[in-house]
Formats: sequence, C-alpha cells, structure tokens
Amino acid sequence: MRESRLPRVRASELVGRGWLNTGGRSLSLADLRGKIVILDFWTFCCINCLHVLDELRSLEELYRDVLVIVGVHSPKFAHEADPDALAAAVERYEVHHPVLDDPTLITWSAYTARAWPTLVVIDPEGYVVAQMAGEGHRHNVTVLLEELVSEHAAKGTLHRGDGPYVPPAPVEGTLRFPAKVIALPSGNLLVADAGHHSLAELLPDGETLVRRIGSGERGLVDGGPDDARFSEPNGLCLVPLELRPWLDYDVLVADTVNHALRGVRLADGGVTTVAGTGEQYMVGAADNFLPWDDDEPDEELAFAPVIGQPGDASAGFASSPTNSWGEHQPRPEVPSGPRRQKLSSPWDVVWSPALAGFVVAMAGNHTLWVFDDKDGSLNQLAGTLNEGLLDGPLDQAWFAQPSGLAVGADDKVWVADSETSALRWVDPVERTVHTAIGEGLFDFGHRDGPAAQARLQHPLGVAVLPDGSVLVADTYNGAVRRLSAGSVSTIADDLAEPSGLLVLDDSVLVVESAAHRLTRLPLHGVGRVEDHGAHRTRRPVTELAAGEVRLDVVFTPATGQKYDDRYGPSTRLQVSSTPPGLLLDGAGDDIPLDRVLRLDPAVPEGVLHVTAHAASCDADPAVEYPACHLNSQDWGVPVRLVQGGATTLTLPLHG
Repeated sequence: MRESRLPRVRASELVGRGWLNTGGRSLSLADLRGKIVILDFWTFCCINCLHVLDELRSLEELYRDVLVIVGVHSPKFAHEADPDALAAAVERYEVHHPVLDDPTLITWSAYTARAWPTLVVIDPEGYVVAQMAGEGHRHNVTVLLEELVSEHAAKGTLHRGDGPYVPPAPVEGTLRFPAKVIALPSGNLLVADAGHHSLAELLPDGETLVRRIGSGERGLVDGGPDDARFSEPNGLCLVPLELRPWLDYDVLVADTVNHALRGVRLADGGVTTVAGTGEQYMVGAADNFLPWDDDEPDEELAFAPVIGQPGDASAGFASSPTNSWGEHQPRPEVPSGPRRQKLSSPWDVVWSPALAGFVVAMAGNHTLWVFDDKDGSLNQLAGTLNEGLLDGPLDQAWFAQPSGLAVGADDKVWVADSETSALRWVDPVERTVHTAIGEGLFDFGHRDGPAAQARLQHPLGVAVLPDGSVLVADTYNGAVRRLSAGSVSTIADDLAEPSGLLVLDDSVLVVESAAHRLTRLPLHGVGRVEDHGAHRTRRPVTELAAGEVRLDVVFTPATGQKYDDRYGPSTRLQVSSTPPGLLLDGAGDDIPLDRVLRLDPAVPEGVLHVTAHAASCDADPAVEYPACHLNSQDWGVPVRLVQGGATTLTLPLHG
C-alpha cells in the first residue's frame, strides 16, 4: 500500500481574476503567513465539492483564530466562469471564507490539481504539507491541524487572530435561491426556499407570502412550523390521495444537505423526518444502514457490500458520526426502516404510480431510489454509484448527479441528469434507462435541433406537458427547452438559473433561483431553434509515455490511525478509460492503490477514469469499536501520449 508522503515544497502564489469575501482586497500568501491555510479547489456545480464545503464548516468555526480557508474556484462549465454566477453561488452555499476566482485554472495548474474537490494544506511558514482529493477528509484534516497548531505554537510561527474574511451585505427578500415549486390543493404554491432553509407558501400570484414552514436556521429538527429546521431543501412532491389514510403528512421534501426526506403536514405545518439519519451515505461504507442494536454491531448487516456492486471489496469501510453541517455528534437513536438508511444529497422527489413509490434523485451518489412509506421500504432503484452516462438495465446504468424528476402519463420517469448535461428517462416496466439528450460528463452547450445533436448545460429541472412533450430547466444556459417528437427547441432564455418547473393550465411557472423569484411563461407557440454551439470541458492535459505507466495513488493514514482491514480489504482501486481502447492493460477493480497500466500508442489522447477508496480507523487497541473513516475520490485525468512523456502518474488521495 502506498504510504509515502508527497515532498515538502513551498506553496505557489494565489493568482486569479479576483477575490470574493475579502471586502475588495486582493490576498497573497504573504498576507496569510503565520496562519494554517487550506486551499479548497472547487466548482459550484459539483456535489462532492458541496459536501466538502459542509465538511469544512465545523473546522472553520473550531480553528477560526489559526485557520484560513481559501476557496479556489476552478470552473467546469462555461456558466461557472461568469463572475456574477460565482458571486451568487458563494452567497447561495453560505461560503464564509475568501474565494479566489480562477477561471483559467492558473492556480489549479500551479498546485497540479486533477480533481474536484482537492484540498491543499499549507503550514504557517508557507510550505505545502498535505494534498488530498475527494471528500471524507474532515477527521484527517482535524488531526493534521492539531499537529500543526502544536508544532508552530512551540516554534513561535503561529499567529492567532482574525482572518481576512469579510462577509457580504445581507440581502432581504421573500425567497432566497428557491429550488422547486408545487401547487397545493388550496390553489396556493409551496416553494422549497433553499437559501432560507425553509418552505414558503405563496398565494397563486407567486409573490405574496402566506406562511413559512421552518425557522430559517440551518439544521435537522422536527416539530411545528416555527421550530422545525431544514438545510437547503430542494425537491417537493404531493402525497397521493390514496396514501393519505396511512401517512401523516401531505408533502414529501428532499432535504438535501440534511441527507433526509421530510414529511410536512399542511393542516398545521408540522414536519417529521421520514427517511435518512442526518448522516451522509458514503460509497463503500459499512454503516450506510444503521445496525438494529447500536451497542452490538451486526456484522452481517453493517458490513454488507454496497447495493449494485456484487463482490464489492470495499465492505468494511465505515464513517465518522457527524451531522450534515459538520458538527461532531453522537449517533441519534432512530426507529427501524427508512430512518436507519443513510442518504446522499437527495435533490428531488416524484410519485411514480407504476413503481408504487416516490422516486428519489440521490444526487450525492449518482443513483435513483424508490421510497414506499406505506410499506416502510427505501431501496436503490437505478445506478451503480459510478458517475457518468451509461444506458441499459437499471442496475447497470450510470448517472451523474440526477437533480430533477418528472413522471409522464405513459409512466416514464424523466431525469435531469445535471453533471452530464443530459435528459434521461427510466422505463419502469422494462426496467431500463435511456438518454434523450446528452453525450457525457464533459460535453455541454446550447444547441437545438435533433435530440441526438442537441446540447444542454447542467439542467436541474424537468416537467412533462399534457401532449407528452418534455420541458427542461436548462439551468446554466438560463433557458427553458422543449423536447417534442425527437427535436429540441428553446421556449425562453435570459432566465437566472432556472431550477424548477410547474406546468399550469396555459403556462409554466419557472423557479428563477438566482433571481429569487417565480416567473410565469406562456406555453403557446412552438419555440425557436437556437445554436450557441457545443462545448467540451477543457482541463490541463497530462502528458504520458505510451506503453507501461505506473499509477500510484498516495494515501497515508492520519497520525493515530491505521488501515482498517478488520472486515475485509481496506483499499480499492478502479480504473477505466475513454475511449476504452486507450488501456491495453490495467483496467478493472483490484485492492492495491498502485497498478501498472499499458497505454496503446495508437490512441494519442483520452481520459483515464480512476476511483480510489481507502479506510482507516483509530489505532487505540483499548477501544473495541474504534471510529473509522472513509476517503474516496473519482478522477477523470485527460492524458496525451507523447515521446518522452512521464512513466508515472501520481494521484494524492491523502498525503
């Protein structure tokens, strides 16, 4: 197993287009000397990056006098390079630290980042001491921070005091980054008001507030409308009338950052958690379903392989008990059934008569689930936990951050698959997945015409019209698009990040999330055909030699930890490529974190897809059930084969 640390080097300067959250001031590393600095390379479309933002919140508070977190925003999509869109995202996700706008990936390249997210830790003397990719590093970072505080306090090189963060002026309004909207039986509208961590009931005019459900404080608390707490709720779905006798709620809510489903009773605004534990489902973790007796772990249950991964070598991974906003807490006592199942950023929910359950878009692990609260069941419906675009049987299909759902009269379940900029659909009878629009993880654009050539840009919402045609909230293009008879058109543009759609009698209500409002659009007319081009995400290319190349994933357990192999192998490495012919040898799954690849000289360029998992646990022999921690990351590394290219590819998981 690869355990050597990366060489200690002087940190590169922070260079970009500008700064946010600094009061207009530009920062340099010299300004941060004496502080521990964490660079968080992120992009606001990326669900893993949003998970890391949540992981960092508690560290930011706990070490506020010695730690400065700097978000280095390195965009994937064209829309994310818009400075106004970035400013809105920083506000939307409550980023409470300085952010460097790095649209041309200058600082990204200087630190050889190859994945979103990547964390780089810089000590108070300006040296890089760790680099880690992916999520799940909060515990390891905490251990490292304690070491650095102790070391540099003793050396006199640690400077305590306030950091450079300057909060922006607060903005008032009825809605703040709303996500989705539904119509209530009363005729009123219910909005998932994500930025206010609550639900807003509005009159049919879409503006007048009737009541608010939720206190407005981020958290996971059940209770009445003034006491309940949400954390960035996104999806909403009315409970069908036939289920009301069995369920004590009228609306199901995808409470995204709480990793939970919540039930809302309209009569009194009461809120109840109906699925999820408040902790994030971690791919490969052992405790994604809580054991029946928390004092006596059930090995057969707690360490079962992940759904959809037969023979998964990662059984035995576990995660640290923390809630979704980053506070370390004892695991709550929960009843049996869906309340024992961890979820991962549920983004939308929709009722499917054909499946007799609520379909849940589980954006955090690229899957669809189905929830039947009458029977007390919650099961994975589709996806393999791999991120990408692959059609086929439900248990073999790949998704990429599914974020919007709708069901047609023909029972098709339509999916806005945001990270592949795709419109997908599920046939619940044939149990298959299909793609209507979209090409892959790095292909996007604004192009109308035949569906096979059409392009979207990170869509978050979808709706089905009475005639069977499909509307898409094409979020990063600021447009509403229509798929009809195999052709795509644009019915509206110049919208501010449309994220949800509600079809009314003769119009569609659009949630303009970045404009904090609902906008009504007429449905008459066929739309227009536009072509603003098709694009492909461009990142720095790694030049490798043809033939044998050694892949080396660096993972070093934090101080006081060891590899966790009590219930099976503690590491796992998956490798594939686009195109598949790039890899002559070395593709597939195995346990070690290093591997020899053989690259075909006849394929001059492509992308290496690498997924690594590593589990470690506290090394105190006196503790019978030590806390365990899972680190994981997916890399998509663009490569070009050249004479004299590198013969080793090193990817830091934690080192």
